[in-house]
Amino acid sequence: MQPKKNHKADLRKKSSLYFVIGLSVILFISCQAIEWKTYDKNQYDYESLNVEDDDDEEIPITEQLKTPPPPPPPPPPAPEVIEIVQDEEEVEETIIESTETSNDEIIEVDDVDIEEEDEDINIPFAIIEDVPIFPGCEKVSKDKRRDCFQDQMNKHIKRNFRYPEIAQEMGIQRRVYVSFIIDKDGSINNITMRGPDQNLEKEAQRIISKLPQMIPGKQRGRAVRVPFSIPITFRLQ
Repeated sequence: MQPKKNHKADLRKKSSLYFVIGLSVILFISCQAIEWKTYDKNQYDYESLNVEDDDDEEIPITEQLKTPPPPPPPPPPAPEVIEIVQDEEEVEETIIESTETSNDEIIEVDDVDIEEEDEDINIPFAIIEDVPIFPGCEKVSKDKRRDCFQDQMNKHIKRNFRYPEIAQEMGIQRRVYVSFIIDKDGSINNITMRGPDQNLEKEAQRIISKLPQMIPGKQRGRAVRVPFSIPITFRLQ
């Protein structure tokens, strides 16, 4: 005879649920046991304080006394005897005479020689009245002397031009700006150069130093110094 089993009476059907419930209960009990604390009651007993028994401290009222300032010091005593000292030296009074002259007086004035100072004034070539005359431009009219000066200057540069060999080998070709002053006696002074190479500057100085003696420029009939500038172009062909 086989035993009859009821599927509703199977105890293993909810075993996992019971296991979880039991495990949760055990964990809760363990946590409570770990967190449990005990205290000594005798150590933390509170004592009652009678606040009404404290006496209020009374602060005495003090009055600040104002002391008067000290009296000023007495004045120094006056001298008993006053001595009168007489001046021994006599001061002579100086009489100031009037410098005003009347109409009747005649004033003689010596002749005064006025010497005109010969100042070195530089008058630019563009605004000077009488430009310096380059040799060969003496017979040219006054209004065409500037153009004649420029033409003669260009001819002089072409006639004396010589390209430096060192600059040719190095392939240097640029423009050199030369400035000089035509002095009051027609001589050439104060030659200055500004260029890219010293060899080109020396050649430009050599060309300008060969300029001939000129007739100086004049301003209001007086010989003056005239600055002049010209570029010299060095170009390889």
